[in-house]
Amino acid sequence: MRLMETEETVSWDTEDNVILLIDQTKLPDKFGMVRCSTVNRLVKAIRRLEVRGAPALGVAGAYGVALAARKIREKDFERFLRKLTVQAEEIKSARPTAVNLAWGVDMVLEQARHAISVRDAWRATLEQAFSIAAADARTCHMLGEAGIGVLPDQGTVLTHCNAGALACSEWGTALGVIRSGIEAGKKIRVMACETRPLLQGARLTAWELSRDGIDVSVITDSAAAHIMRMGHIDLVIVGADRITPDAVFNKIGTYMHAVCADRHDIPFYVAAPLSTFDPDHTEVEITIEERGREEISMCGKTQVVPIKAGVFNPAFDATPHSLVSGFITEEGILRPPLDWEEIARKRKIIG
Repeated sequence: MRLMETEETVSWDTEDNVILLIDQTKLPDKFGMVRCSTVNRLVKAIRRLEVRGAPALGVAGAYGVALAARKIREKDFERFLRKLTVQAEEIKSARPTAVNLAWGVDMVLEQARHAISVRDAWRATLEQAFSIAAADARTCHMLGEAGIGVLPDQGTVLTHCNAGALACSEWGTALGVIRSGIEAGKKIRVMACETRPLLQGARLTAWELSRDGIDVSVITDSAAAHIMRMGHIDLVIVGADRITPDAVFNKIGTYMHAVCADRHDIPFYVAAPLSTFDPDHTEVEITIEERGREEISMCGKTQVVPIKAGVFNPAFDATPHSLVSGFITEEGILRPPLDWEEIARKRKIIG
């Protein structure tokens, strides 16, 4: 049960030395690929959400540094490193809330700094990017296996946004747990919140799961509380873009679902690799990305908000750990309160 047989969410074309991305803005209507031959095109793809999802952004950022290394026309190694660092910062700034993007960039940039020449940096950056992509795939499968035990043998799981194969190299985090559970014989159906304003749940999660033959229904975000109250939800699993010692940052609407799940005594789990944990910052230090007016004011080509009315469009919200039943990671289920010294140690090992 794999999303695509030939295409990966993010990959490297070894023949042309470009980054290939599944264009997630066109799904589910059309399936197409984006070819990023420059850092500027990659940054545009990240900002436009042609590629999105924390683990996938980590892989894209890693390949982005490898791409930048090949595009810099500089023989002097020190000047090369300075230019590479500037371009790496441009990639990191494309989306400030998701920690994996900066993590992937920094891991590859560090390899370049340990190189002995420009050509050696080409080799080292690409090898590290390949390693990050492969590790992400392994991690998602490990995370999926770790989460099987939280699933009912038969029941309905609610999820928000898209934390599946399209958000990773393959398999997924929240959806990876569901896929692993179904492979293990559990009878799971999924309620996918549409996830306003860009409908990643309706467009992407439902597309992934229906292609895999998994029972999925799409609901409006505002229907979730009612469906929980009616007793139709057994479990909530979401992904994460950053986990600090005091909060989980995920797609806007996640906090609302966590509050509702707590009110109705429904377990609420966050599925995320250790690379998404950020031991060094707290909620107040994190910049929550605010996106453009048109995402809310327009529906296709139709204006749905009066021109003189304001729009506030945060892309993420923060959920306190007190509302989280557990964190599903490649190391197993972590229960609040977390051992952040141990998490920081393990992150250094994987880094």
